[in-house]
Amino acid sequence: MNMMNTIKHEFPLRPDLVYLNHAAVGVWPRRTADAVKNFAEENMIQGATDYPKWMNTERELRGRLKRLLNAASVDDIGLVKNTSEALSLIAYGLDWQSGDNIVSTNQEFPSNRMVWKSLQAKGVELRLAEVSGDDPEAAILALCNKRTRLLTVSSVQYGTGLRMNLDRLGAFCHTSGVLFCLDAIQSLGALQFDAQACHADFVVADGHKWMLGPEGLAVFYSRPEARDALSLLQYGWHMAERAGDFDATEWSPAAAARRFEPGSPNMLGIHALNASLSLLEEIGMAQVEADVLSNAEAVMAWVKSNPELELITPARPGRYAGIVTFRHLHLDDDGHANLYRRLMAGGMVCAHRAGGIRFSPHFYSDVSALDAAWGRALNDQRS
Repeated sequence: MNMMNTIKHEFPLRPDLVYLNHAAVGVWPRRTADAVKNFAEENMIQGATDYPKWMNTERELRGRLKRLLNAASVDDIGLVKNTSEALSLIAYGLDWQSGDNIVSTNQEFPSNRMVWKSLQAKGVELRLAEVSGDDPEAAILALCNKRTRLLTVSSVQYGTGLRMNLDRLGAFCHTSGVLFCLDAIQSLGALQFDAQACHADFVVADGHKWMLGPEGLAVFYSRPEARDALSLLQYGWHMAERAGDFDATEWSPAAAARRFEPGSPNMLGIHALNASLSLLEEIGMAQVEADVLSNAEAVMAWVKSNPELELITPARPGRYAGIVTFRHLHLDDDGHANLYRRLMAGGMVCAHRAGGIRFSPHFYSDVSALDAAWGRALNDQRS
């Protein structure tokens, strides 16, 4: 099956929809829906009779995530509920000293801001860099000093779509002894990624956006030395080195990232995300990235062709990924909120972010229908 036929088969979207919202919740491929249906059917007719087979699917998923992140080992891959949980495990697992600081940006999603701000009670300062200028990395690094313990940024900013130079930030952290934490939820599954090349200590990302999986399952990557620096906050049978030895009275935490998984795994989510990632592997992340960027460029060109619209997302190569956010020059925030509602009512699934409208097409998306869908929305608004 060639790529075009694969896309048609895997994404039988309603013909009245233009789906441009993968930065919020992505579309499941057909194989993912089938995996969930099959798993449900199996549970109905025989329960957990074949649980060892389920464990093989879990191991397969960890292997796919290892390859997606280019982790050194599958032991670096943990499975948690969501990005927020992973960030909390980091924030409250580290041994902070009063006077320490954390450096981040002023464009972060609340999950990558609130948890660090909460450490103020421990005397830890959160420093937020203004990153709307021409050199956002310089603005971030300018806030670092000898008391900086951790630098945490999103690989791609959820609102503006700004793509960060992770190699530059990671190289600084590596040579300065600063922990480097990445919220990669807006790039994993859309762009090629290399946790080792950018010297990431921690990488966190939910599976329900660009990885095309379900809500309720996220990857938590950690280098061995970095995870050894984290105190454990949750305990249960699954995080023990000898998980399954229920009669043991003595135990030790797993050396692998499984130590952050206290209880029974989300097997339903595991089956679904494993199926979704199998599609990305089949297409190849190099091709996925090329198509994501091509679609983003087509949307940006469409925005630039409309004199009433203005890009918020930076259009410089290397500074954008799959998110394109723009504003209408004649609308205030309430006007944009109304425009968003009109777009949604017209079948253009998008988001209202960063004071404008956010489109986030994936590799398979057909962006050729923008004019027609936009026209319907504006005509509805003016009527």
